This record gives sequence, structure tokens and C-alpha cells, in this order.
Amino acid sequence: MNRLSVVKRKGLLPLYAFIVPGLALIIVFNYIPMLGLQIAFRDYGFQGGIWGSDWVGLQNFKEFAASADFWRATGNTFLLTLLRLLFIFPTTIVFALLINEVRSFRFKRFVQSFSYLPHFISWIVVVGFLDAFLSIDGGGANSLLHSLGIQPIPFMGSEAWFRPIFVLSSVWKEVGWGTILYLAAISSINPVLYEAAVIDGAGRFAQMRYITLPSIVPIISVVLILTVPSLLSVGIDQIYAMINPANIGVAEVIDTYVLRLGIGQAQYSQTTAIGLVMSVISTILLVFSNWLSKRIGGDGIW
Repeated sequence: MNRLSVVKRKGLLPLYAFIVPGLALIIVFNYIPMLGLQIAFRDYGFQGGIWGSDWVGLQNFKEFAASADFWRATGNTFLLTLLRLLFIFPTTIVFALLINEVRSFRFKRFVQSFSYLPHFISWIVVVGFLDAFLSIDGGGANSLLHSLGIQPIPFMGSEAWFRPIFVLSSVWKEVGWGTILYLAAISSINPVLYEAAVIDGAGRFAQMRYITLPSIVPIISVVLILTVPSLLSVGIDQIYAMINPANIGVAEVIDTYVLRLGIGQAQYSQTTAIGLVMSVISTILLVFSNWLSKRIGGDGIW
């Protein structure tokens, strides 16, 4: 038996060799760069480099923790991600359930394809369309308001309108793409369950409520677990395209703050410290959400 097992293991060596390139990429691009985290504890400068810069301990952490701009960006980050989670997450589930109820195969495929398309449009392009449509000078929205006798509204330069525009554009762009996992899970449900429900007199809504939705709860739990750690990352591509001096008070998030501090002011040590703290918090959120999911529904990612 021992010789047989050794022979089998040797036969698997060529297959294990395929893992080597992936492991090499992970080590080179994920683990080796972690040596640079020590910049967070140094007064980094290009002349001295990482190893030649002075060690300052927790000084960089104290400096960004004392910054009012950092806490404003942190508050905006949490609020915007919570709004996105509150609106996109349930909307995606509801949209997947509605698509599943469409009986016409061609119409269902058309709706799916049409709802996927916005995901592939760059945020720069999307915000460009929004800026043109909501422009105070000749934009379609303000032209309509003017025809109704209402004063033009500077939508893209207004703090009051930034969050509604942020949420609505996020829903429009991502809700269709987010249904893919749920539709795949729905397609794997045993049809016998629906047949038995029809025999028992259950209608379409009852089938959705008592069969479809409970069957995709494991996928919902996994998606939620993977979404919670992103509470500290709104997505710089959308925010950076929408932010301007008029709405920076509610639009600046941690990602744009780090970009402004690092690239604009060359504060590399502070930005590394911020990134390190955010990574630790995201890890804690991931572990907590996985534990909570197991306690509530019994499913987790490990």
C-alpha cells in the first residue's frame, strides 16, 4: 500500500507543477511587497529608501489619527458604502428573482444582456453622461426644470445631491451584473420542488417565497460576507470622477484622501499607515461577518 501511494503521488507531480506559476505570482506580488509595510513606521524619503529612512514608530499613525480630514473621509466612506449595500444588495436579489419569473426565454435573455451592459461601461464615461445630462447650462434635467418654472439645480456641484446621484448611478451600473450568481444558484434548484408546490396549490409568489429565496440563502450569505470587508473601500474610480471642490465635503473618501495625501503631498509614510490600518480592519470585518453568517444561517466561506 505504501509503495502504491508513493507511485500515485509521483504521478501527480506534473499536475502539482501547474500550481507553481500561481504560487510564484502570489509570492512576488502579494507577500514580498509586504516588506514595504515598514514604511508606515519610518520617515520615508526617496533618498534614504525603505532601509535608510529613520524609524519613527507610531508617529505616522498619530498624525493621521489627529487629522480632521481623515475622519471626515472615513465617515463619508462608511456612509456611502452603507448606502450602496443598503440599496444594491437587496435590489440585486429582487431583480434576479423577477428575471427568473419571466417565462419567455428570448425576453429573459434580452433583459439579462441589457442589464449586464452598464457594468462594462467605464465610470469616466458614465459620469461624463451624467455631467452632460445634469449640467446647469443646457443639461436635459435642468432644461425640463426650467420648462416647469423651477430654478436650475447644480446637481454635480451640490453636496445635497451627491449621495442620491452616487447611489442611483451605482444601482444602474451594477445591479444587472450582480444577478449572475443568484441566477446561477436559482438554475440549480431541483424542478421537482416547484412541481410539488404547484400540486399543493402554491402560486408563483408562494413558490418564490418558500422555494426560490430559501434555496439561494447560502449564496446570499457568501456574497454578504465578501461585501462587508469592502465597507472601507467605496471604489475610487467612481468617486474620483464625481468629486469636485463644491462637493468634496461629502464626496471625499479614504481612497481619494490617500491619493491626495500620497501623490499630491508626497506623504508616503502616512498613506502606508492608513492602508495598513484599513487592511487590518477589513480582515476583522471579514472574520466577523463569516462568524455571524454561520451563527445565523450556518453557512460561511470557511
